[in-house]
Amino acid sequence: MYILMSTKVISVRIRKEIVEELEKHGINVNDEVRKAIEELYKGMKKREYLELWRETLQRVEPSEEGFSVRSVRQDRDSH
Repeated sequence: MYILMSTKVISVRIRKEIVEELEKHGINVNDEVRKAIEELYKGMKKREYLELWRETLQRVEPSEEGFSVRSVRQDRDSH
């Protein structure tokens, strides 16, 4: 199965000697740049979701004292 995703081409200038040295050691510069940008994106999305969860949790009222005990007891008694 193939998932079609739209992509965008970007261009990065890197000194020739750096690229040649990396390639000499078997490093695919294009792949490494792509991976680095994707990891940067994933980290950014994680931070966004964490902030959203923090904001959501701040709006949630705490449970009343003894709620957990009553809830567990009620669940046990219903079986």
